[in-house]
This record gives sequence, C-alpha cells and structure tokens, in this order.
Amino acid sequence: MKVSVLGCGRWGAFHAWYADHIGHEVILWGRPGSKHLAALRENGRNAYLSLPKNVALTEDLAFAVDRAEVCVISISAQQLRAFSRQLARLPLAGKAFLLCMKGLEIGSGKRLSTVLSEELGGMPKIAVWVGPGHVQDFIAGIPNCMLIASAEESLTRRLAETFASPLIRFYYGADLLGTEIGAAAKNVIGLAAGMLDGFHYGSLKGALMARGTRELSRLIGAMGGDAMTVYGLSHLGDYEATLFSPYSNNRRYGENLILGRSSSHLAEGVYTSEALMALAEKYQVEMPISRTVYEIVRQNQDPQEKLLELFLRSRKSE
Repeated sequence: MKVSVLGCGRWGAFHAWYADHIGHEVILWGRPGSKHLAALRENGRNAYLSLPKNVALTEDLAFAVDRAEVCVISISAQQLRAFSRQLARLPLAGKAFLLCMKGLEIGSGKRLSTVLSEELGGMPKIAVWVGPGHVQDFIAGIPNCMLIASAEESLTRRLAETFASPLIRFYYGADLLGTEIGAAAKNVIGLAAGMLDGFHYGSLKGALMARGTRELSRLIGAMGGDAMTVYGLSHLGDYEATLFSPYSNNRRYGENLILGRSSSHLAEGVYTSEALMALAEKYQVEMPISRTVYEIVRQNQDPQEKLLELFLRSRKSE
C-alpha cells in the first residue's frame, strides 16, 4: 500500500520506518524548514533510528497526499486544526487518515478525530492508532500490542490488517470516543506519576492507577462513551509505558518539574490537563487527579502540598 506519513518528529519517523519495514511504499513529509527533516536528509537518521533509503522525503504536502492511499498524521495535537485546514485545500477523495497522536484541543476539549473531521468536511475515513509502546523498544525488536479505532468497523479492520506485523499486534477499538479520551488522558496520569517519582512517593502509583482509571471512566460514560473502554489498551493498557518507563516524556516532565530540571519539550499532558478541566466542567464530572495536575502545571500551585492533599484527603468510598 502507498502510505504517506505527515510529520517527521520522533513518532513520524518511526511510523515511516515501520511502514517500510512491513513492506509498504512510504513517503515522509516534513514542514518546509523542518530541522527534523533536514537532519534525516543529511544523516539518514535521528536520535532513535536509521531511516530506510526506500523512504522518500519531501516538504511538498500536496505531493505526499496525492501519492497516498493512507495518510498517517503524527504532529503536535495543538497544531492539528491549522494543519487540517491545509489538508482541506487538497484533493482527498478515497483517502484514509490515521491519527497517530494523542491529545485534546485546548479551548474546546474536542477529540482529534472531531477536529480533523470538522476541517475536512465530515470525511468518514478517519481512524486513530494508540496504545503502549516506545520507539526505542520497537526499533530493538521488542513487540507490543496496540489499538486502531474508528467510527466504521470496516475501516478499523482494514487499517489494522494493513499495519499488523509480528512486531505490533493490533486490536480493534469499537468506542472511538472512549479510546481518544483515554489515550489523551493517560498523559495527564503520566505527569502525576513523574511528580510522585520526583518526591520518591512511588508507592502511591498504585492509588494513582486505580483512581486515575476510575475518574476517566466517569468522564467517558458522561460523554456517551463506554466507561469500560478506559480499562483497555488506550488508557490502562498504556500505563506501564507512561507511568514507569524512563522513555516516557510525560513521566519525565513531571519528575523534572519536581527536581527543578528543565525539559526540552512541553509534554502533551500539560495541554490535555487544561482540556480535561473544560470537559469536567461541561459534563459535571469530578476529576480530582486531573484537576490536581492542572493546578500544578498550569496554575503553578505547590506540587507537594497538592499531591499530599490529593492522596491523603478525607476518607471516602471508591
């Protein structure tokens, strides 16, 4: 199949590597002036992988989209709406879009598939690819299970079959809403896990995992999704990779915040915490963990005080 990966950062480069690895014809697109694209052109690699020579590199978005049967999108979640408007100016008939990114739009709290659909005119061929895994592990040949979800079962199955391999086994997601909310929110839980690591409160991660899934299930149910989706690969199934792994950007960001270290990139969970607060207010759902993270990373409240208040507050039922 002809696959174009739109976005050439860490995950975009991996998706190009992976699509080539399993036999597809691949184009990797980067924005004009992209440092990531320039480095790949000059060195044929980035900090994580060597890009196969079969992968074509381009700054021409129209060229990349025109040649593709499936467009894999891997960019910052907060850039998606503006990018979708660029896509909307191109011929898109018959193409499928696979969002390989996690997050919610700040201001609206909207899911990424909703943002893309709004800008492309309600196109139905939109799916998401989420779940546990790190580039470093996949490149080393360590397998994992991930999930593809969409509003159409036939599209979900087709894409899962297109990208399946011994390295990644795909499950079908039937609840697109719950999948996207859970996948985005696990980054907020990852920030909290990193903060606990920074304070050497790792023993509280058990409570964090149990209560984190619980509050997200309430939100997903209130929004009309399946409350049980949060216990699958998109959220709880991704906790090991997000709450414990040294490769986890969100966990590391939370830990660095406590230890006074700088972080090279703003973790997506920081934005997501703000979007979750908008959803919590809209659907009248209590989300104490997400609110605590939001108060720390967006309102600069005292991390130790807020975390201890969260976990050692007055006794209440589950």
